[in-house]
Amino acid sequence: MLCSLRTRLIVASVLWTSGLLMLMHMLSMLVIHAFPAVRGRASYLAVFLGVVFMAAGFFAARRGLTPFHNLRQRLASVRAGDEARVQGAYPAEIHPLIEEMNGLLESREASIRRALATAGDLAHGLKTPLALLAQEAEHLRSEGHVESAETIAQQVEKMTRQVDYQLARARAASSGASGTARTLVADSAEGLIRALRKLHAGRTLSITVDLPPGLTARLQREDLDEILGNLLDNACTWAASTIRVSGVRSGQVLTILIDDDGPGLPPELRTAVLERGVRADEAAPGSGLGLAIVRDLAELYGGSIALEQSPQRGLRARLSLPVA
Repeated sequence: MLCSLRTRLIVASVLWTSGLLMLMHMLSMLVIHAFPAVRGRASYLAVFLGVVFMAAGFFAARRGLTPFHNLRQRLASVRAGDEARVQGAYPAEIHPLIEEMNGLLESREASIRRALATAGDLAHGLKTPLALLAQEAEHLRSEGHVESAETIAQQVEKMTRQVDYQLARARAASSGASGTARTLVADSAEGLIRALRKLHAGRTLSITVDLPPGLTARLQREDLDEILGNLLDNACTWAASTIRVSGVRSGQVLTILIDDDGPGLPPELRTAVLERGVRADEAAPGSGLGLAIVRDLAELYGGSIALEQSPQRGLRARLSLPVA
């Protein structure tokens, strides 16, 4: 195992000092032998100078390690997204390393931009034919071919969700890598709830929100909308009458809880429905990607999703995300 830099510096300092002490001892012996009258004063002077040199060596070694401590803090800031590059003044020996690090960051960002551009081009190229297929399904339905129209419409919906899913993954990977995304949770939740209330206007659903003001998550608004949209839509679909959205921050992690008073899920299904293509109710329409998207997006940003039993006797979705 390689020793730490601190250990190596200490060992090197001890060896260097030992050599100097030997040389100084030999010189002091020669001086005392040549000038016996200064023997007592020379001893005190040697002790005093030895203490001074040791203290100076300690502070010099400590100061020499300061740039590495600063570098660690800068790298943590880059990782958190507070800074885009490693900045600061460093010794000449470290400058090549800093330049290589910044070059690697620039290269990574360029690769991400190219990947996102490719994904966007692919999505744009697929959405036009998908829209045409959806129109063809409507045309078949109007001519009375209902079964064929439904089959085409379902497949178009699945393919559209797959395109959106892959775009969301690419966008999340970019934002998670750069760490620059910032989104107010309350803004996203309230916008989605307004839309869901209109969508489920025929039902008497009570949706309450208890989110601290200023609670900010480190992810893109589109991705938070995707995550919360899927969770809230599931809650509205299965709730009997009540849905509650709450949130709390603990350190660098925020937890969002979405509770409903629906039938809930058996424990053995709570993990399975987070897998791609698995639905709790196989008779219900859909591609089974909703909760899989939630899980994948949360994990790409360093978060997680778990399903539990709600205090309202339904299902609780516990979403954990990094704080911005």
